[in-house]
Amino acid sequence: MMTENPYVKQFPELMAGKTVLYCHGFGSSGQSGTVTRLRTILPNAQVIAPDLPVHPVEAQTLLKEICEQEKPDLILGTSMGGMYAEQLYGFDRICMNPALCLADTMQQHGMTGTQTFQNPRLDGVQQFYVDKALVKEYRQVSEQRFSGLTNEEKGRVWGLFGDRDDLVDTYDMFREHYPLATHFHGEHRMDDHSFMHAVVPVIRWIDDQQEHRQRPIIYIGVETLRDAYNKPASSSQKAIRLLIEHYQLFFVAENSESVVGAWLEEYINVPAWRHTIYTYRRDLLYGDYLIEKQGAQGKEQDSSLATVIEFGSDTFKTWDDIIDYFSRLGGQ
Repeated sequence: MMTENPYVKQFPELMAGKTVLYCHGFGSSGQSGTVTRLRTILPNAQVIAPDLPVHPVEAQTLLKEICEQEKPDLILGTSMGGMYAEQLYGFDRICMNPALCLADTMQQHGMTGTQTFQNPRLDGVQQFYVDKALVKEYRQVSEQRFSGLTNEEKGRVWGLFGDRDDLVDTYDMFREHYPLATHFHGEHRMDDHSFMHAVVPVIRWIDDQQEHRQRPIIYIGVETLRDAYNKPASSSQKAIRLLIEHYQLFFVAENSESVVGAWLEEYINVPAWRHTIYTYRRDLLYGDYLIEKQGAQGKEQDSSLATVIEFGSDTFKTWDDIIDYFSRLGGQ
């Protein structure tokens, strides 16, 4: 069961006292596993997850009424729900694998005829029927995408796209209109791991932005994350998962060679997205901590504006030592 998965954690401070609206995917409901996951992760937020009507205009009307009444601080939408979320202008949104051309997706993947809801619905209905008329309705609603786009909206909508999604691929279309778009490691339907690793960091960034919250900054030299075989160093990924809960992380490399970016995308993924810095002058980085290999800066640049933690030194031989150090600091 999901609640027994040690990877899913509660974050009592995240979106605390705020309202989060979740828009589920096609053939799902407000009782989906993603809703359970959200309520587990955000115990002090109000998570609203309605059963969306099968007819898209009715679903849009319901969502707009909820937005008027509840004024959600954040809207998340998956697949079909991502299509709806994109069109709920005026709110911070995260669109996860948004099905922006839903009518085409329905026809290409046999989502017509008699369909069974994947999750129970409050009205007890278990099946619904998709005919040509309903597909046409979805096409008309899909074609409303980006109709309310403004420069302000471009900074309020985040798109997350699974790199193993074999059902929907609207990344290029989304990226043409919204700059905040990236891939995460996962399929069309998100699991606990992909949600925690890809979605939760973005929720945290949005929450910090809304609260004008400044977290202590940790710069991490990319050389500390890779072992001799160019794989993640032992406990380095665990450290990132823990540190990002309390700190603003930035990943630092000396140059922007594609191999560095590809490595970060493969092994660090979303936490490094828009949080990577390329510079030869680490001594000019202004922040709280800099984690780098012993002697990485050289003698001529041994004065840093951040507290230097020398990875590989007697005090910080491993990432477990660094985890222990920051655990004792308690987010300071």
